[in-house]
Amino acid sequence: MPRYCVEVSYKGSRYAGFQVQENANTIQAEVEKALGIFFRSTFELTGSSRTDTGVHALQNFLHFDQVEPLSAELLKEAPYHINAILPNDIVLHSITAKSDNFHCRFDALSREYEYYVYSKKDPFMEHRGYYFPYTLNLVALEAAAKEVMKHTHFETFSKKRNQVKTFECQIFTSEWVLAEQSYIYRVKGSRFLRGMVRGLVGTMLRVGTGKLSQSEFSEIIKAGDQSKADFSVPSQGLFLVRVNY
Repeated sequence: MPRYCVEVSYKGSRYAGFQVQENANTIQAEVEKALGIFFRSTFELTGSSRTDTGVHALQNFLHFDQVEPLSAELLKEAPYHINAILPNDIVLHSITAKSDNFHCRFDALSREYEYYVYSKKDPFMEHRGYYFPYTLNLVALEAAAKEVMKHTHFETFSKKRNQVKTFECQIFTSEWVLAEQSYIYRVKGSRFLRGMVRGLVGTMLRVGTGKLSQSEFSEIIKAGDQSKADFSVPSQGLFLVRVNY
């Protein structure tokens, strides 16, 4: 059965996350509805990365199967028409044909996230960053980010009530950069646990303000105890930037 991959971007502020839920509007539900209207069929999509409530994505993917192949002309024209159906905070970039055994979630080699923290009040950052008006030590933040790359077990930074079978993640990139008035945490990994990036950011901000030492941060990672992590940073600062295949 022919399989197709859909690439989307979205602003997550109005949605209860990515994955379909009962009695809540989600990104996946809106895309399924728009595809259903355009193709006059029922769609059940499989998503690549299940972003949480309020999280944004510059790139995310879903796939679906069709009984009959879609023509190249239809695939080219479809995004224009589907975007006219989708709400303004979701954009469908493309629909591409894939091999029958392609899986947008399990075939992903890595995912990249960015988290934005801004220190001076800025109305244009309100829904896409975390206002944190405290002095941060960038050197300490960078050292904490490097420490993350030394570890592979991240149970400490996985929210409770998850259904994962392993807490192992390989981190390829972990860094803090300063861009104008924003501190940006960039992380690339083989996989991420629910709440992991926000937990890392919240806990590293404690290092950046001097409330935690580097050795204490390292011990928190090793502890495997979610109560030691700080998950309090809000969702609007988090962006899924890229899914790599």
